[in-house]
Amino acid sequence: MLCLLLVLGQEWNCLLFHILGPRALGANGKQRTSSLESPIMLLAGHQSAIYTMKFNPTGTVIASGSHEREIFLWYVHGDCKNFMVLKGHKNAVLDLQWTTDGTQIISASPDKTLRAWDVETGKQIKKMAEHSSFVNSCCPSRRGPPLVVSGSDDGTAKLWDMRQRGAIQTFPDKYQITAVSFSDASDKIFTGGIDNDVKVWDLRRNEVTMTLQGHQDMITGMQLSPDGSYLLTNGMDCKLCIWDMRPYAPQNRCVKILEGHQHNFEKNLLKCSWSPDGSKVTAGSSDRMVYIWDTTSRRILYKLPGHTGSVNECVFHPSEPIVGSCK
Repeated sequence: MLCLLLVLGQEWNCLLFHILGPRALGANGKQRTSSLESPIMLLAGHQSAIYTMKFNPTGTVIASGSHEREIFLWYVHGDCKNFMVLKGHKNAVLDLQWTTDGTQIISASPDKTLRAWDVETGKQIKKMAEHSSFVNSCCPSRRGPPLVVSGSDDGTAKLWDMRQRGAIQTFPDKYQITAVSFSDASDKIFTGGIDNDVKVWDLRRNEVTMTLQGHQDMITGMQLSPDGSYLLTNGMDCKLCIWDMRPYAPQNRCVKILEGHQHNFEKNLLKCSWSPDGSKVTAGSSDRMVYIWDTTSRRILYKLPGHTGSVNECVFHPSEPIVGSCK
């Protein structure tokens, strides 16, 4: 059984699908398979394209960022109320991430800035404005000091310590950087861009220590697996690649290629993500579908309709069998 939650703004929407899980009794005494009030929940509010959405670490709140420069916060359960709007960006919100403790949101924008927001107050608490072009992607560290990495069309990735002013390191590349991630130990960063390659940067040595080749077109999204062993990348070559990032892995680190989803001329930065247990992955697609693959068999488990245009991001709920997507 599938349950679906829609975050809708005219033709622009986010969806939450429920994928197989334990059943519970709803208020009407009928069985349901998630804590959503209905199999389909509609959340109205956004008035333009939604580029990114994320669950908070406890799965109680969704943050969504859109072309209209705002970040909406929604309750996941009950009537899925929009309870806060974060305003401050001067251009679209292309990417956002929750910090590991769930108290802050980091957002990236074509206004050349990263911004940090206090979720309790809704106030902007930090503005990071050292990039000279669009900021496409951001990622907080999983452990250690409160670090954030950003990737930009200016051809650099920058490392930020949230306790300090200004970037603490800059990693220059020849090409625009469209996706970034941290290693599990937060001692390396991964970048992807329009040159089709994944680069591994050592923070201590401030240099590229590995280049992973496998995509035939630009990389639009990436995420590290929950256990930190594998990196998932989405490319405009209509491939999801899974890379073995463990020490002493074989030289050919691309261990799985998943196919079925589509990219198109819109050139949106379609993202990708892992399920909490690492057994599934999902990705945005230009054919209006949400795709979910089994990572062992590489088989498409679900192909979920509901959107009227390109699906920009899909994310798994941290504890319930629910998938969110936005257009």
